[in-house]
Amino acid sequence: MATTVTLEKCGRNHGYKGLDNSRFCPHSQCCIEGGPDCIDSVIDMESVCKRVTASGLGVAVSVSKDAGRYLCDFTYYTSLYLSHGHSAFVHVPPIEKPYSGVDLGRALQAIIQEMLDMLDQTEEKIHCQRVH
Repeated sequence: MATTVTLEKCGRNHGYKGLDNSRFCPHSQCCIEGGPDCIDSVIDMESVCKRVTASGLGVAVSVSKDAGRYLCDFTYYTSLYLSHGHSAFVHVPPIEKPYSGVDLGRALQAIIQEMLDMLDQTEEKIHCQRVH
């Protein structure tokens, strides 16, 4: 269980051996047969983490390279695969363990805004390169 707001950096394709709540486990033990082993988000999670932490919201934010080989990682990998890396996944601790819902809401709002700003900057750079 998350104790910090955790930004997931990448999703992994292989190693799914446990049954989900519906008692399903992919026979191949991977999300997408023939897909790459790991897909990174195009969002620089380290930068997002640093910027949100520096804003002084009082909520611990961290970055992870392993969302776990269960529903979270399966969902994230599939999303990254289908979106060509334009996806994000954030683990959030339960309310009041240790942060209030208001504090978590503020932190998530700041995280999402940083991600959107970063994507806007990336799109602007791509657009400028195409124009020149």
